[in-house]
Amino acid sequence: MTERPRAVVAGWTGFIGRRLVADLAEQGYDVARVGRSGPDARWDDPAAVARLVDGANLLVNLAGRSVGCRYTDANRDEILRSRVETTRQLHDAVTAAQHPPSVWLNASTATIYRYAVDGPQTESDGELGEGFSVDVARAWERELFAGELPGTRRVALRMAIVLGGPASDLLARVTRLGAGGPQLDGRWFQHRRYRGIGADPTGGPVPMHRSHGTQRFSWIHIDDVVTAVRFLVARADLDGPVNLAAPGPVDNRALMAPLRRVVGMPIGLPAPRWLLEPAMFVLRNESELVLKSRWVVPERLEAAGFAFRWPQLGPALDDAVG
Repeated sequence: MTERPRAVVAGWTGFIGRRLVADLAEQGYDVARVGRSGPDARWDDPAAVARLVDGANLLVNLAGRSVGCRYTDANRDEILRSRVETTRQLHDAVTAAQHPPSVWLNASTATIYRYAVDGPQTESDGELGEGFSVDVARAWERELFAGELPGTRRVALRMAIVLGGPASDLLARVTRLGAGGPQLDGRWFQHRRYRGIGADPTGGPVPMHRSHGTQRFSWIHIDDVVTAVRFLVARADLDGPVNLAAPGPVDNRALMAPLRRVVGMPIGLPAPRWLLEPAMFVLRNESELVLKSRWVVPERLEAAGFAFRWPQLGPALDDAVG
């Protein structure tokens, strides 16, 4: 009998991680899971993590505190720490391994790009932004790509907002409450929650754009995240940053209209920032989720021939939210 290939999935307890663990097991992998409570290794036992990584065929890291929260100082620090320190610990394990994994896929975020309404952001010519979320993403990827790991191909999964999980659930909840019109940026009290963080913090005051609901919304269905992982594992020619975003980004108005249809809410009141900010405070989230213009396209995946199951938003929302 041949030994099954081993995949190590770190930070597996979220909705993406659970789907991925199930898919890898279906492919025939022996899946080992790393998290705060294991079950196969815990972050507070680096020797156990290193033993799992040594000899594994595939390493996937999704670890990081959820950004679905208010950016208090404590939450900001934990969002950064939980990404950087876990990635650094895995980097140490791969470096020390006698038989390192041939592929390491590490979560990142499409929020690393700047606010864009003038053109799409790609891996080849996209411009990185400024502020808290961007600084977290920069530090995260810096740990992943540090140093030489000649036996391991590294890929940063720059994921757009994933439909089928907490972000799309929040948008659906807001829409069901009748606030499913466009979200309109505008003047608001200055605060420091979006200020830069880390060794080289960037950004200044709270950004304000008169977008009038034209801010872009980049997204990807959870099915395509899982399938893209399969695709990237098989493609030995793909490394570095890869945008995980559907090829059909829309603007904010074009997002909210199908959401209203899916949840069965015929009306959708526009949400200017003075109304949106108190609502997001009650929902314990930040307005950045809907006010930042994320115009991200999957240049490298499409060039490599990846076929999206859900390329258009309407059908994707029907499946993931409806």
